[in-house]
Amino acid sequence: MSVKGAIAVVDDTGCSVRDKQNAAIAKGAVGLLVVSQPGTGGSPAGLFTPGYYQQLTVPVGVIDNDADAALRRTNAAVRLVLDSKPVLVKSRNVVAQTKTGDTKNVVLAGAHLDSSAYSAGINDNGSGVAALLEAASVLGSQPRITNAVRFVFWGSEAEGPTKYVGGLAQDQLDDVAMYLSVDMLGSPNAGYFTYDGDQSGQPNPDIPAQTVPSGSAGVERTLAGYLYLAGVRPADMPLSRTTDYGPFLAAGVPVGGLTAGSSQRKTEVQERLWGGHAGVAFDPNYNTARDTIDNIDRQALSVMGQAAAFAIGTYAQSIAGVNGVPPRDQRHRSTP
Repeated sequence: MSVKGAIAVVDDTGCSVRDKQNAAIAKGAVGLLVVSQPGTGGSPAGLFTPGYYQQLTVPVGVIDNDADAALRRTNAAVRLVLDSKPVLVKSRNVVAQTKTGDTKNVVLAGAHLDSSAYSAGINDNGSGVAALLEAASVLGSQPRITNAVRFVFWGSEAEGPTKYVGGLAQDQLDDVAMYLSVDMLGSPNAGYFTYDGDQSGQPNPDIPAQTVPSGSAGVERTLAGYLYLAGVRPADMPLSRTTDYGPFLAAGVPVGGLTAGSSQRKTEVQERLWGGHAGVAFDPNYNTARDTIDNIDRQALSVMGQAAAFAIGTYAQSIAGVNGVPPRDQRHRSTP
């Protein structure tokens, strides 16, 4: 079949995206779609080679199995529109750690600094950054704590944590007792979600329960317990490998965190629980120019920010107990 002047659709096996593009161009294609549905181990090895995007000369996109099935069901002409342009930039993670506390049991909390190119990024993720900055300010540099606390502000939500975790030596990785993620805490149609460390909700099929690091359930219980005391009934947010805690999850570090929701639509049950409007996204301004200071739920930000601070303070004092995480001599981490 000729692909001259057409968009080629290929799978994710074998060679890299760059090689697939070159093969398609040689046959006359003007664009490429790669069908890839990452599993528990991420995308197939060798698909995305370092700097591959710098060698792409035609529009190239990655789609999942659902999009591929939709394409196969139609005989109509399909136009490929890519509204983003790959740009090579340098970003930096900002790291700060208390001068007190056991450095062999580090409580790590993080939030990403980057936002959509079309957005002011006040909720996503200025809200999470602000919550951690306030917690760090109140904690101070030399608090009376048992375990050291490290705050990391990721220069890039995807690459920042990946490079950070990949750059840690085995001993340094074992020193991290847990990772707490805060992302979008002031959504205007707010939900009150804790990441599903105990897998009690509808789990992500790409993350089998046995792969969730021990201790993640305790972190969720700590966060949920505070929200209950604050008068809010929390709900589970399925774990994901595409967020800032993904590399920690893959490395075996207990993870947990909070979010008020993004583009998912609030259900009628959730409306009864939390107020707001059913059928509307938790953040209708997600990744748009409307994500400004005027479109923040300050009450949600206050509650969620205090929940994050409570968890940080709790584990700074002790990582033991029913909601604790594994002690230093029981950690067996591996760089993903």
